[in-house]
Amino acid sequence: MAENNKDASASSNELEELVAASDTGSRKLGGVPNKILLGTAAAWSLFQLWIASPLPFIFGFGVFSATESRSIHLAFALFLAYMAYPAFKRSPRDRVPVTDWAMALVAAFTGAYLYIFYDQLAQRPGAPILQDVIVAVVGLVLLLEATRRALGPPLMIVAIVFLVYSLAGPYMPGMLAHRGVSFEALANHQWLTTQGVFGIALGVSTSFVFLFVLFGALLDKAGAGNYFIKVAFSLLGHYRGGPAKAAVVASGMTGLISGSSIANTVTTGTFTIPMMKRVGFSAEKAGAVEVASSVNGQIMPPVMGAAAFLMVEYVGISYVEVIKHAFLPALISYIALIYIVHLEALKAGMQGLESSNPPKPFLRKVIGFLTGLIALMALSFIVYYGLGWLKPVLGEATPWVVGILLAIVYVGLLKVGANYPELEEDDPNDANVKMPQTKPTVMVGLHYILPVIVLVWCLMVERLSPGLSAFWATVLMIIIMLTQRPLIAMFRGRSNMGSDIKHGFIDLWEGLIAGARNMIGIGIATAAAGIIVGAVAQTGVGLVLADLVETLSMGNLLLMLLLTAVLSLILGMGLPTTANYIVVSALLAPVIVSLGQQNGLIVPLIAVHLFVFYFGIMADVTPPVGLASFAAAAVSGGDPIRTGFQAFYYSLRTAALPFLFIFNTDLLLIGVTPLQGFVIFIIATIAMLIFAAATQGFMLTRNRWYESLLLLLVAFTLFRPGFWMDMIHDPYRDVAPSQFEQAMGNVDEGSNLRVRIEGLDAYGNPTSFVVLVPVPDGETGAERMDNLGLQLMEEDGRTLVDMTTFGSQAEELGFEFDQEIVSVRAPVERWSKEWMWIPGLAVFALVVLLQQRRRKNAAAAPA
Repeated sequence: MAENNKDASASSNELEELVAASDTGSRKLGGVPNKILLGTAAAWSLFQLWIASPLPFIFGFGVFSATESRSIHLAFALFLAYMAYPAFKRSPRDRVPVTDWAMALVAAFTGAYLYIFYDQLAQRPGAPILQDVIVAVVGLVLLLEATRRALGPPLMIVAIVFLVYSLAGPYMPGMLAHRGVSFEALANHQWLTTQGVFGIALGVSTSFVFLFVLFGALLDKAGAGNYFIKVAFSLLGHYRGGPAKAAVVASGMTGLISGSSIANTVTTGTFTIPMMKRVGFSAEKAGAVEVASSVNGQIMPPVMGAAAFLMVEYVGISYVEVIKHAFLPALISYIALIYIVHLEALKAGMQGLESSNPPKPFLRKVIGFLTGLIALMALSFIVYYGLGWLKPVLGEATPWVVGILLAIVYVGLLKVGANYPELEEDDPNDANVKMPQTKPTVMVGLHYILPVIVLVWCLMVERLSPGLSAFWATVLMIIIMLTQRPLIAMFRGRSNMGSDIKHGFIDLWEGLIAGARNMIGIGIATAAAGIIVGAVAQTGVGLVLADLVETLSMGNLLLMLLLTAVLSLILGMGLPTTANYIVVSALLAPVIVSLGQQNGLIVPLIAVHLFVFYFGIMADVTPPVGLASFAAAAVSGGDPIRTGFQAFYYSLRTAALPFLFIFNTDLLLIGVTPLQGFVIFIIATIAMLIFAAATQGFMLTRNRWYESLLLLLVAFTLFRPGFWMDMIHDPYRDVAPSQFEQAMGNVDEGSNLRVRIEGLDAYGNPTSFVVLVPVPDGETGAERMDNLGLQLMEEDGRTLVDMTTFGSQAEELGFEFDQEIVSVRAPVERWSKEWMWIPGLAVFALVVLLQQRRRKNAAAAPA
């Protein structure tokens, strides 16, 4: 074991290069080129802070339109990509060749072209001149090369395929053929409009993603990353398999602020993996735990590997809504991973690390936990309602008063933290590493939580935009970086003001650079993915793909979901998370929604987007390309392919969740009350723990094969009780289409009717789909139909749509003139589907009794 640890520690330089190659660029320059690289990166961060702030509007200059901001954003990304990423493995790492200088400058010019010639381009929309076309073509070529350097060949190849498909439409076989796109039209659409490269994805990268990545980089540079790891170890390290549990929690906390699964794996893994090996995990299992927990960081709000902000634009709901829907599955997944680690420790008879905390009776532990929980809830209550009461009283002075209160709290937390020793970076390979004590570890870094609180407050309470919320959290983070060293030193009575302030500015400078360098890949990925989205819009290939998927799945929704999951995994093997999500959601999300409607399943758009996103991130785990698995194996000294398969096995719970919330949207907290949400969280967590016990083959003792099957059945019942209740009692009754209006008047207001419609789509092809029609206000059926904006007529025994009111709810639902109402189903009174939880839990209790008896017999048997 010592030998393995030695090998792992010896590869620290390789690990740095691995993260650099995938996230920040592997060139290490010196002299003037290095100053240009670092200065440009810092300038990019400052530019992003400027456009996110209210300052341009206060001072009346430096105000950029969305298109201008995207143009400058891409210019920075392209320039830094050519500066930081060498062309080939054999290319020099310590200097920038002349060709790269030239490509960097030309690429930056093409990126900034929309900003430089903004007024001229606005005067000739859709009519590019020769200069425009040349710049667009050169820009596309240089963007594709920058993509290859920063992200590898796969995304570049996919983008090239779509460009070729756009031009070669008439020559394509069969259903793939289209009328084709001219060279000029392609250049104009992809580079000179906001439909291609400069589309929604790059806009989200410009407006939101950069600030959150910068916030995470500053937080890490200030010392929060080390703090999170130490806190997790102090709380969990002494439990059975404790280092692995600490790795899960530390990676989860790091994932809150990090958009990169590879960086997360290396950052926390260099400390956690050797510790896991010390308590008995094999090299592959230790690496797999770190990979599973680090990749899961990308499904944790608020950043979600930049996908949360893209969902806002693609789904058309607020950022707070995205966070609400994504939070529960992510939390359940993390809790289940901790339980999986616990089961592994039980199977192997592992122990935890030696604790440096004084031993406490169990009752005191419970009381301490509950006291902390109640204090946190009380604090949240006081902050929320206290500030809510202050706002109407103080009016415009509220921000100043809140700022002063925040400053007082910050200085107070530093004063408290100064009474405890500083956190040091431990060497995990040192045989004498001891677990840190919990109280001193927690208290010394409480001020790191303040910017996160400000971020959540601005998002959830003030309802500011994600960009402005991240700006104010970043401003507080900058203040902390500049002041924490001198203030703590002063409180400890050993102040060296000049040196401490200088260190703060150095940390800030490095944080600004790190944030920008972490964004190079994301900026390039969103731009390159824009090529694919633009091609889909220009050629209509999305409809072709819909037909193809429908043909392959034979109209079966579950089979189609499996095909989508496999395609997401395949694409994800070569694409970064952000690009993979953009591509798959653009191609397949509408397909799932339309096929779901045809099958009678109304799938909310957010559920579909989360579905493709979950399977996209699974590709970071899956061999043969799972980069996070290779990074973990480099730390552990284990085999990367075996590590990847083990991590995938641990991640089965993450793969199961998307299928569950497609069929049971309660898991996404869609249309549930807070009390229902709490009950769903408890039951879903229990269900996921049971699923983990089934897939791991161990609960109280090793499972018999039939016990694993029963546990899977119980988990399915708890997750989707409606499946069984629908078999017992259909939730709807059939109503004759001619009785649509009467049915509308007979059901309760706020309920829904399920209506199947047949007609022709926009292309004249026959179509059939189901819509969920909400029952509006009104005393009678006729009044409700009028409020819905729908008028029907009877013709030859058929019920047809006569008219829909412009802008009405009926029009939004998809009702159009001359469609036929084929069937109407009205809701009926029945038992709540949650009653099925009782037999499910009874079967679970039976399995527990069987295992308890077997474990007791094994303990009583003579050795």
